[in-house]
Parts: sequence; C-alpha cells; structure tokens
Amino acid sequence: MNNDVPVSSRRPLRHTAVAALGAVSLLALAACGSADPTPAASSSPAAFKPVTQEKDSEITVWADAGRVPGVEAYQKAHPDVKIKIVTYSGDANGANDLQTKVQLFDRTGSGWPDVAFSANVNDGSWAAQGKTPYAAPLDKGLVPASTLNGFASGALNPCTFSGGTHCLRNDLAQNVLWYNKKLMDKWGYTAPTTWEEYQALGEKVAKEHPGYLVGTAGDAWTPEVYFWASQCTASTTTGARKVTVDLQDAKCTRMAKLLDTLIAKGSVSKDTVFSAGFIKNQAAKVLMLPGPSWYGQVLFNSTFKIPKGQIAAAAPLKFEGDDKNYTGNVGGGLWFVSSHSKNLKASSDLVTWMTTSNDYQATAGTYPAYKPAATKWLAGQLDTGYFANDIGPAFEEAAELIWPGWSATQYSQEAIYSSTVIPALNSGKTLTDTLGTWQTAITDKAKSLGYTVN
Repeated sequence: MNNDVPVSSRRPLRHTAVAALGAVSLLALAACGSADPTPAASSSPAAFKPVTQEKDSEITVWADAGRVPGVEAYQKAHPDVKIKIVTYSGDANGANDLQTKVQLFDRTGSGWPDVAFSANVNDGSWAAQGKTPYAAPLDKGLVPASTLNGFASGALNPCTFSGGTHCLRNDLAQNVLWYNKKLMDKWGYTAPTTWEEYQALGEKVAKEHPGYLVGTAGDAWTPEVYFWASQCTASTTTGARKVTVDLQDAKCTRMAKLLDTLIAKGSVSKDTVFSAGFIKNQAAKVLMLPGPSWYGQVLFNSTFKIPKGQIAAAAPLKFEGDDKNYTGNVGGGLWFVSSHSKNLKASSDLVTWMTTSNDYQATAGTYPAYKPAATKWLAGQLDTGYFANDIGPAFEEAAELIWPGWSATQYSQEAIYSSTVIPALNSGKTLTDTLGTWQTAITDKAKSLGYTVN
C-alpha cells in the first residue's frame, strides 16, 4: 500500500500469497457487453478533455502477474479488441513503478499505458491529481452510473478526488472477526460482538488457556485492522493536501489501551502472522484474529494449514456506546484508465469487465468490490466446504461498514507503523507510550509530501 517508503520485509509475503490466489484458473468465457462509454462533456471545474480518439486502436495494459490471466481472458472473450499486455510489479511490496513511469511519460509526452492495475490502494491520491492527471474521470461518460452504483459502499472512496471517480476498485479486504469455532465450542466461549467483550474474552483466554491468541499487533497492517475500526483520526483528509492526525483522540487511545492490556496478558502477540516462528509455533493456537477477508483462504487455509470445518467469520466489533460497528480495510487493487488514451471506449470496457464480470470476479482469489460479483464469489467460498460457518453475512456486512474517515494518502501508514511502532513494542514500550512518536512520524512524512497537517 506504500508508494513512497520501503515497507518491512513482512509485507511481501502477504502480497505474494494474494497474487497467487488471483492467478486461479478461469471458467470458459462469454462476451460481456457494456454501454458505449463515449466521453461526455464534463461539468466539473476541471473538465476532462479527451485526446483525439482512434476507433479500434490497440490499447496497452499494465498489470501484475496475478491479474494478467484475467486480462488474457478478456482478450479471449473480446477477440476484436487489440491489446498489448505488459506485466509489471503492480506497485506491490512498496514499489512505486507506475508513478515513476508516469512522471517520465509526462516529461516526454508519450508512453502512458491506456490501462493500469495497481495493488496500492493509495495510488489514486497522485494519479487523480495534478495539472493533467494520469487517471481519467470514469464517471464523466466512460462508465455508466448504474455500474458505479453497484460497488460496495465506500469502495470507490480511494478513487474519488476533485469530484470525480478516477478508478474502479478490483477487490476489497474488509476486516471481520475470524475465530476457531471448534475451539470456541470446545471451551464454551461465544464469539464477541463488542470490543469490550473481545478484551474480556482475551483476558479469560490468557488465564484459562495460556499461549492461545486473540490477535496480533506486530503486523504492518495493524493500524488498518484495529485503529481504523476504532475510528482513530490517524489519517483523515479534509482537502487535496490537508490531513488531520490526532492519535491522542479518545478513539485512538481506547484501542491502544485495549491492545496494551492483552499484550501484557499474553493473548495478543507482538509478532507478525507471516513470520516463520509464528507459523510454526503459534498458528495452531489462534483462537480469534480480527483481520481482512483474505485471511480465510490465504492465511488460515494456505499458510497456517488449519483443517477445514474449524475457521469461522463474524461481523466487525463495535465499542459499547458507539452507534455503529465500523471496520477497516487491508488491501484492494485499483484499475485506472489513462486520460491520454486514444481508445477510451476499449479501455473503460476492459476495466469494467475486470471489476464486475462474474466470469472473472466470481472465481478470483479475493472478495470483489462489485456487489453482484461478490454474491457469486461468496457462493463459491461456501461450496469449498472449508469454513465452519457461512462467511457470507459477515463479509457482506463488513463490506458496507468501512469507516470513511480513514483516507487514502501518498504516504503509507503500514510503513510508518513498521518503522516506528513495531520496534518500540519489541523494546518493551506500550502502544500508549508510543502514540506521540507515532503521530510525529506520520506528521513529518505527510509534511514532507506537501500536506498541511492539523
């Protein structure tokens, strides 16, 4: 998710696993029609003015290895569309290849890919802005409003800048509460519905079954799992270059104190779930684990090798007194159409198909951001027989509960947490003790990139 700072060595493992699942075999494909997306005149202040269009001209598509089979499937289903596929990093694992290349193409005046996929959910924060943004506004006649309205609530927030929708979301990574139903039933425990119940059960587990875990705080994406769900104002943009960072807010400190308590008790680990030591010694002792939707197949099934019929998912937790149980998000790729494309019709049709078609999304490795495709995807997960319950209700609820106050920015919360907070935890400091240092690190990075910090 970072596009400017190297992230910890833990992160590549997550993206490698997700990419591998994305390269699943596809069903036989049929052509998927779409509305003619001829660009209409924009009424926005910065009106989009397409370059001269060349009907049926070849489009160049940049995608990572996990998405290339999908592009090839589109090409097979649409043989009349001329496509040149270029495989690149997809901006995973801290890469910023797309932005670097686009800046070069901006200087030379040519070379922009017509379509680009990015695994970095923050890439919209630069691609949609500037004198001539790379990303075309898709809601200005390129993609029908009916299609845009089919995405989960808030799914397109990382694409929305200056009053326009500048990308389509490939997938979501909404957080749910994962738990081992077999162990919970055996010990007479009930899945919590509030963070207070979660803490109480974590303390009980530490006493009655020492060594078993209800969470981790050593993952780079810990902020997005816990603090985002708590509605912590760690990254709330109030303008194109304005962001609010206040880790002393009560909704930040309450989560820090909760985690500190469970870390001290021993039921929340300071390790990352993808470390060799965790996989070997602690994977089988995970009782509960708040985390993204991809944890089910990527972490519990493929990495931890937990047998089928044990792992279940519950809805996101809420704090008592809050009106709503919000959650966070860990991942989810973006599809861009270049504002420089000479074939906007073919380019927008491809990104629409990649994000909405059941032929592709229903068999993808991660949860589709497009709701109708997500319904089909969940049916496929149920058919695997892996999970101990029907994960569909929890996933669908969580997809609509991602707190909108955590914004996409050009800096990475994961990188900052990895370099600032994780070392402090490992040296014996608490999260509460580290909030000030963490805030300073976020503020300094934001200011270095031109943000005004409140």
